[in-house]
Amino acid sequence: MSRSKALQYYIIIRLLLAPLMLWTITTVVFLLLRATPGDPADAILGGRAPESAKEELRKQLGLNLPLWLQYLNYMGSLLRFDLGKSLTSQGQSVWQVIVDYFPATAELAVCSMVVALSVGIVIGTLSASRPGTFFDFSGRLFGIITYSLPMFWAGMLLQLIFAVQLGWFPSSGRFASSLPAPERITGLYTIDSLLSGDLAQFFTTLHYLALPSITLGVLLSGIFERIVRVNLKQTLQADYVEAARARGIPERKILVSHALKNALIPVITVLGLTFASLLGGAILTEVTFSWPGLANKLYEAISLRDYPTVQGLLVFFGSIVVAASILIDILNAYVDPRIRY
Repeated sequence: MSRSKALQYYIIIRLLLAPLMLWTITTVVFLLLRATPGDPADAILGGRAPESAKEELRKQLGLNLPLWLQYLNYMGSLLRFDLGKSLTSQGQSVWQVIVDYFPATAELAVCSMVVALSVGIVIGTLSASRPGTFFDFSGRLFGIITYSLPMFWAGMLLQLIFAVQLGWFPSSGRFASSLPAPERITGLYTIDSLLSGDLAQFFTTLHYLALPSITLGVLLSGIFERIVRVNLKQTLQADYVEAARARGIPERKILVSHALKNALIPVITVLGLTFASLLGGAILTEVTFSWPGLANKLYEAISLRDYPTVQGLLVFFGSIVVAASILIDILNAYVDPRIRY
């Protein structure tokens, strides 16, 4: 079988397995939410509400039905692409919640990924190209520290230093409350402010975006630093690199044009896994910085036991991770001709 046909076969298999993965995620979330202690009626109406009112609410939400029937009803709704209605957002559909809050999370995720890639690749390259030096030791130490630091603790620490003590950045929020937010076009404030031609809004958006994105990006950059450092060290010892040195090619050109290109191939593979970590880390980052994104909304829904919102958002996040994983595999196969499926 040729490589192109093997790749096509692999893509078809992955696409067929994607619904199974989403079904598994949905089922696990459905069962875990019902297994956790607490009652959504208490969270919505309060503990002092009459029992009759709570029972009426349970009937409206279908929580009085047997568990298997609740599950069948929910799966039937999913097949119709109906994620249900939020119990805590004034009856909004879960799709509307996603439309309202996901742009903030996407903006934070993209900026954090840019920071993570930039910092990780630069430090990993410096560390690998100067083995046994201060740069090598510092790069290894940086990778260990950033990989092991708790996201919420680092966020609060940086918030205390740069927002509270130094006052360089806002401590919370997405935009200044005293100023009008950019007109909603895409929901991404950086893009919307540029499309509106308002540079003041654009720089205000960057000012509020800087601290949370740098926090999340730097903590994730340790993953890329370690991968680039290890692979670049191996690549610099390869025969074709030694041959390039023998021909008198400058060391900087060998590093950038030859070794670094091959060392970055594994980074593409890890992008998919890091993307899942990014979504998980975004929850802690958004809560810490009061960032009005979808991850923060998910945290609120979990706290209030808002079943439809939690299930719908996790299915949405799961779909993104599955799609990103497939795209990364395809991209990796085209970038690296050595890969066979």
